[in-house]
Amino acid sequence: MPLETPARIVRALADRGYNAEREAVTLIANQPDPTRALERAVEKAPDETLVLSAGQVRESIENDSSGAGYTTPQEPPAENSTADSTGDSDPHVSSGTPAEQSPQNGGETGDETGGSAGGASRESGLAASPPDGTTGSQSTATTGLTEEGAPEMGQQSAAARPESNQGKTDSPASERSVEDREITVSGDIASIGTGKYSDFVSVFQDRYEKLSRQLRGRVNHRPADTIEQMSPGSDAALIGLVSDIRSTASGHWLVELEDTTGTFPCLIMKDREFADDVRNMLHDECVAVEGTLADDGGILFVDSLHFPDIPRTHSPSTADRPVKAALISDVHCGSEEFLGDAWQRFADWLHTPEAAEVEYLLIAGDMVEGIGVYPGQDEELDIVDIYDQYEAFSEHLKDVPGDIEIVMIPGNHDAVRLAEPQPAFDEELRGIMSAHDAQISANPSTVTIEGVSVLMYHGVSLDEVIAELPDESATYDRPHDAMAQLLKKRHVAPQYGGQTRVAPEPEDHLVMEEVPDIFHTGHVHKLGYGKYHNVLMVNSSCWQSQTDFQKKVNLQPDVGYAPIIDLQTLDLTIRQFV
Repeated sequence: MPLETPARIVRALADRGYNAEREAVTLIANQPDPTRALERAVEKAPDETLVLSAGQVRESIENDSSGAGYTTPQEPPAENSTADSTGDSDPHVSSGTPAEQSPQNGGETGDETGGSAGGASRESGLAASPPDGTTGSQSTATTGLTEEGAPEMGQQSAAARPESNQGKTDSPASERSVEDREITVSGDIASIGTGKYSDFVSVFQDRYEKLSRQLRGRVNHRPADTIEQMSPGSDAALIGLVSDIRSTASGHWLVELEDTTGTFPCLIMKDREFADDVRNMLHDECVAVEGTLADDGGILFVDSLHFPDIPRTHSPSTADRPVKAALISDVHCGSEEFLGDAWQRFADWLHTPEAAEVEYLLIAGDMVEGIGVYPGQDEELDIVDIYDQYEAFSEHLKDVPGDIEIVMIPGNHDAVRLAEPQPAFDEELRGIMSAHDAQISANPSTVTIEGVSVLMYHGVSLDEVIAELPDESATYDRPHDAMAQLLKKRHVAPQYGGQTRVAPEPEDHLVMEEVPDIFHTGHVHKLGYGKYHNVLMVNSSCWQSQTDFQKKVNLQPDVGYAPIIDLQTLDLTIRQFV
């Protein structure tokens, strides 16, 4: 098969056991005979080489004795040349306004507006199409983010971009060597829970200890058994896990809190300004209350309510150089509805100069469709063997540039246990998904890239949050609202015993002990993004069109989106490849 695209070159190199720098792939692709150039580069590579460098490829081309007329591409134009000044690969505003029409250069802008993904463009004043109404081979959106609301978004098809942005292939894809990148992954676990009652006790005791530490500086906490012995009318404060929530006949809220010494009832009057916060409470989350004991001492009248929450003063870390990360999830390879063409367009785009700064790809679960996940799934499978599904996914992964660092965590469709935290894939599946030597970790995990921490969580608990909370607090159309609730609770799956399975482990790995800079989820197949107390939240849609099961539950997925984050600024650009 002729090597007509960079993606095929990367796949051919992977088949031979090599990765390659992007500039090396570009050099091979630009030769009159790419197949000959690739074979020559592999032939001349030192035995210990795993990643072909541009220098190695260039040397093999220049020393080729076949006289086939191989050439080295011309140097890219200077930064102030006409080619660079006529357009910008990332338009200044969401509507794709060229640089010379940007607000800094006197261009007119529309009023700033709020709204969810698909809302009005922040600077152009142009209404953007909603995610499920966008068509074309590729569209882009550059967002402007408010602190707590969803960012604004505009979209633009590839065909509508300024002419100077199209066909631009003469600049090298990357100047940074793979060895110099900074990435660490934490959160992988070795499951040691036995399923005994004592393991369940341990996980909730650990949850209480971790989250109560976040609250002890705000209240003068007393254990529940101590409060029981206090005089009626005394001031008291308690930190506990929510064991029960119910409303009284008068419309007040009775919340029972449990700590390691017992439980104590707390009454929140309906006229309190924080009474509505009770409607967003979930069982088993940790809260703190302050108030006054009743005349009989048997109940605490609550005067203030506190959640672990993200500090409003949180200042996120950023990278010290221009570098970007692509955040995706829910590939669902093996499904009849898997969008292979969209994936190929995404992979091909990653080889372009426009994507030169994308050095990281984070995949938040559901690499494959799996088997037996929902009723009637076998009728919608294109690949019926689970190992064959992972083989196919690995082949698609080879289309991604070989020098991109990849981190993957499992999801509920993957071949790992359903109970969270989900351990990383076993050695057999790791061996299948060996392309790019991807880093594979548990669900959830924290990935720190270039100093920026990204909490990756597949997102099964979002179903529970959306089902339990009122519509104004969480819906499938705005998954980032549900994500904000998890940040407020500092736990990715607070409620036990519902739709989210929680594994009995000696400690609770689902607590957010550290504040992330970015919170990345998937699972619900919807595109959503926003900021909560300066934490950037991204739910990254999916690569599977609507299945019959999704039709039955009235879920219209957002498909083929790839959120791209500039790690130096935390600016977010949304691209679609459908």
